[in-house]
Amino acid sequence: MKKAFVFPGQGSQFSGMGKELYDNSDLAKKMFHQANDILGFNITDTMFTGSDEELKQTKVTQPAIFLHSVILAATMGESFVPDMVAGHSLGEFSALVANKTLSFESALTLVSKRAMAMQKACEINPSTMAAVLNLADDVIETICKEITASGHVVVAANYNCPGQLVISGSIEGINIACEKMKAAGAKRALVLPVGGAFHSPLMEPARVELEAAINATTFHQPICPVYQNVTASAVSNPEEIKKNLNIQLTAPVKWTQTVTQMIADGATHFTEVGPGKVLQGLVKKVNPAMETISA
Repeated sequence: MKKAFVFPGQGSQFSGMGKELYDNSDLAKKMFHQANDILGFNITDTMFTGSDEELKQTKVTQPAIFLHSVILAATMGESFVPDMVAGHSLGEFSALVANKTLSFESALTLVSKRAMAMQKACEINPSTMAAVLNLADDVIETICKEITASGHVVVAANYNCPGQLVISGSIEGINIACEKMKAAGAKRALVLPVGGAFHSPLMEPARVELEAAINATTFHQPICPVYQNVTASAVSNPEEIKKNLNIQLTAPVKWTQTVTQMIADGATHFTEVGPGKVLQGLVKKVNPAMETISA
């Protein structure tokens, strides 16, 4: 029996997130205050009392979800004993703090830089994403390649679970793709309310900017393997973890493959650490027999 701890990505934020942790734990309070100092603004104010609209600001959203996840893990004490960890997109940074690859301070600094770099990339290349439901992965990939070959960038971005794949690309490319996906038999093809084409080649300016920061950061030997988005396999070598993290922004999130591999490697219990229950739902869709809980 192996325990897997998984960490959510962007989209799980909500007003009031982290407030209960802050009120009930001296350690949490200390870490939240430290975060305010590192970021140079009181993110706690926005997390605890800000509107949903304020929480959607890129400079707030990513650090907020990261903080909720990492501080929750820190307050679990002896009940946080992972055999393996993984995070969905942004959640990979939370996972890397949880398994001691990155320090809290280093990871928060990287998450803040990542958010800003992604925002800039979105402004350079107006773009979006869409969720495609109940269409085979290979059919989606073929349609994406055809559209990209015609001059509009569209790629498979998030392999979330069987029957749910998110595509990413230019606005026109995504609109064309949605029509083609529906014509090919997709149950739905929905454009998502996001600011850009995450996990696609259009994030290359952000990847380059973030790479410099990642390469200047110290990566330590982890206490357990991380299953990274790029490889969907267990990684314990700090240099390999760094290399994979450097290409994460332009590569797809192989979440279905990650969960499948974790189960193949012995995972029987999945604990979601952070806001929401999205990952628990995805794990159940990969394998309904898995035991899933919130931290």
